Amino acid sequence: MPAPLPPSERSDIAPFYVMEVMRAADERVRRGDEVLHLEVGQPSTPAPAAVRRAAHEALDADVLGYTVALGSEALRRRISAHYADWYGLDVEPDRIVVTAGASAGCVLGFLAAFDPGARVAVSEPGYPCYRHMLTTFGVEVVPLAVDETTRFQPAPAQLREVGPLDGIVVASPSNPTGTMLRNAEMAELLAHCASERIRVFSDEIYHGITFGQAAATAAVDPDAIVVNSFSKYFSMTGWRLGWLVLPEPLLTAVERLGQNLYIAPSTLSQHAAIAAFDCHDELAGNVARYARNRQILLDGLPRAGIDRLAPADGAFYIYADVSALTDDSTALCARWLEELGVAATPGIDFDPVRGSRFIRFSFAGRAEDMTEAVRRLESRR
Repeated sequence: MPAPLPPSERSDIAPFYVMEVMRAADERVRRGDEVLHLEVGQPSTPAPAAVRRAAHEALDADVLGYTVALGSEALRRRISAHYADWYGLDVEPDRIVVTAGASAGCVLGFLAAFDPGARVAVSEPGYPCYRHMLTTFGVEVVPLAVDETTRFQPAPAQLREVGPLDGIVVASPSNPTGTMLRNAEMAELLAHCASERIRVFSDEIYHGITFGQAAATAAVDPDAIVVNSFSKYFSMTGWRLGWLVLPEPLLTAVERLGQNLYIAPSTLSQHAAIAAFDCHDELAGNVARYARNRQILLDGLPRAGIDRLAPADGAFYIYADVSALTDDSTALCARWLEELGVAATPGIDFDPVRGSRFIRFSFAGRAEDMTEAVRRLESRR
């Protein structure tokens, strides 16, 4: 019998290791053992009550056929109003495209903006799917090794050092570090990229989950691509809905790509998401819970010998340097899961070079789990 036909070379990308951790955690649960989930980067709360009501109403009253590929006009207008309410910006609904989650937004934005061979800078540590997607699309990923000296965010000086660039992916607040570009830093980065004709792709899916200063948006620059999502602040992860704010020259390209790749985002989710923008009081309660969880870890991890922590300005992550404990964070996370029932994510997911010395903790879960996880980690010191 002939050998089976192989997969494409472009599909040979690294796994998303947090999913591997989740699978190991699920196997432990199936054995009947307890797991404290500090690996999962998703809210543990349901969608807001008004969103769920709107979904029920749509199920009863609407055919739920396709919308246009750009998304429903009603939702695009509501997202436009959100930019006016939160940022004081006039973002025309025609520049907004609703997507099947921020992941689909990244696919559409990357394909529309960058040709094969383009050089696009991506911070390390950073969300691994940026580099995986870009590599699959034939783009040259240019790593930017960010650290505590720049608060784990890119700076214009670094861009000058890596040679000509076609683009940069910015995430503020960042996964995994939770750090943010301050207003002046965002303005400086946008100005530098404009002067060098570097396309800015700004991932803003954690906007709304900040602890102190609000996050700055790259949407102030009409040439930037901004991706956002209903998954994090709006607590609608499984509804798979996000959006792009696009420069006008990319709108037709993204529309045609969307038609061919996805047809349209979920109609039910779009109906429901309109109500999400009237739920800020309920959502603020979620953020307050994240803030309490964050403080539990900031206070408790140092007692467990984990005291080199990135500034957790936003999102629901703490990125910790564990080099005092190990030079193999994957093995350490596996040992914590097996021996302590504490699930956390090794840094190799986010930084293939230095990640073996780092671990990401998510504080999106229950306060009780944060407290107990710290107690167990401290007991092993």
